[in-house]
Amino acid sequence: MFLPLSLGRVPIGLPVVQAALSGYSDLPMRTIARAHGAPYALAEVVLDALVLQRGKLQRRILSVPEHDHPVGGQLMGSQPHTFGAAARELVRAGYDVVDINFGCPVNKVLGRRRGGWLLQDPTTALAIVDSVLQAVAGDAPVTVKMRRGYDDSPTAEADFFAILEGAFLRGVTAVTVHPRNVVQKYVGRSRWEFLARVRRQFQERTILGSGDLFSPFDVVDMLQQTGVAGVTMARGCIGNPFAFTQVQQLLAGRPALVPTLRQQRDALLEHWRLAVAFYGGEAAALSSVRMHAIKYAQYHPSPVQARERMVAVRSPVQLVATVEELFDPALDQDVAKVLRREDAVVPAMSAGDSCG
Repeated sequence: MFLPLSLGRVPIGLPVVQAALSGYSDLPMRTIARAHGAPYALAEVVLDALVLQRGKLQRRILSVPEHDHPVGGQLMGSQPHTFGAAARELVRAGYDVVDINFGCPVNKVLGRRRGGWLLQDPTTALAIVDSVLQAVAGDAPVTVKMRRGYDDSPTAEADFFAILEGAFLRGVTAVTVHPRNVVQKYVGRSRWEFLARVRRQFQERTILGSGDLFSPFDVVDMLQQTGVAGVTMARGCIGNPFAFTQVQQLLAGRPALVPTLRQQRDALLEHWRLAVAFYGGEAAALSSVRMHAIKYAQYHPSPVQARERMVAVRSPVQLVATVEELFDPALDQDVAKVLRREDAVVPAMSAGDSCG
């Protein structure tokens, strides 16, 4: 039995969140995910300075259409005062939740004392939390994303708990814990036992989990094994917006179903239509949608061939033609396929896939 997730006064329901995915979780991806069961999604992480910098990019960041709710805006930066000012702008623009990134392990982020670097500096990290909470002034829940520490040293663990406890005491609504450390980046096992320990220690708080959620089975396993209130899914929903419906099916005691070729085709073509409108033309949308299309190959009957075909796409016309050919509904089998654990594919990770 899993309780519906809520973030303060923002009801979520299904305890699965689409993560902030750098290079991926734009409006088209979030819209497609919602159409397939995602109740809440985070936009791509943005620098606080970019939120405050006037121009086309700022207008895009601060544009929240009516259908994109509830949505979280994730911020990254190093200065408490600009962090708070940017958080206020997100709330004014209509974001339902403000999320603070203390987890990104990418070198260029760490070199600027942002993201995961701040786990080494509880004083600055908590000053950022204070600034955001004061700026938001209760108009939206504030959440935090963090890794289990900068490294595996006792000092790093002490800093992690100082920030986690301090954030809750100051009034954050929830914290997502990714149980890899920053130095690990995306390599090595995610320590779910650490996540379970955090959950036991903060039983009265809302803890979400992240890390190694590559399939709907992993989501259910994390909920069962760690006791977290919900999970944040990253790599597992790239190229698989159907993951959210699959989790719903599993939590209801039903088998998770593999999406049909028709369902994959329709989702991809709708994603393309949305991206063309969002980016202002086919040429501008091609790169973004092609990244997603490559990862849709995981459920194709011939996944290696399908991936190679999508990798070779170089034009908008070729993209649509390849999707139509590869995901031809005429090739669907009449009987629905049940997803098995051994069918789950672990997507490759690049620095642009996630930042937490």
